[in-house]
Amino acid sequence: MITVVAKLPVMEGKMDEALREFKELISKVAKEEGTALYSLNVEKANPDTLVVVEQYKDKDSLQFHSSTSYFKEFFAKSASFTRGKPEIVIMEEIART
Repeated sequence: MITVVAKLPVMEGKMDEALREFKELISKVAKEEGTALYSLNVEKANPDTLVVVEQYKDKDSLQFHSSTSYFKEFFAKSASFTRGKPEIVIMEEIART
């Protein structure tokens, strides 16, 4: 399992736009066969930061997700509501309960 945690700082006054774009993206990601989890969260300590927790069955599934036209469109649109580059951590699972 591959887990991705992406932190996106949202510009002041742009949270509604960010949530609207994410909800549209999530509806499409939900149909991806290799995506096990795609969860949108807000950071409690910093409510202007969205955190996406993603899990994919393997590297190919992550690559598929990243290469879709709708993800590329979302990423291009995100420049209008994010501050700076997202912080992205990619991990490979080694144990689970």
